[in-house]
Amino acid sequence: MRLTINGEQRDSAALTLAALLEAEGLATARVATALNGQFVAAALRAQTPLSPGDAVEIVAPMQGG
Repeated sequence: MRLTINGEQRDSAALTLAALLEAEGLATARVATALNGQFVAAALRAQTPLSPGDAVEIVAPMQGG
């Protein structure tokens, strides 16, 4: 299905947010996620379904000063 991931349209076969992170090589990464502008906690990713046209944001924490 066609998704927008971090602003870029891409095709994915992932059916859940957790499956998308796994497909992107981020299954064990410490990241924050949002689906269609709504924060999704890590504990809920496996049960969060994806639909064609969804917008997913995946953000890694950054250290700064």
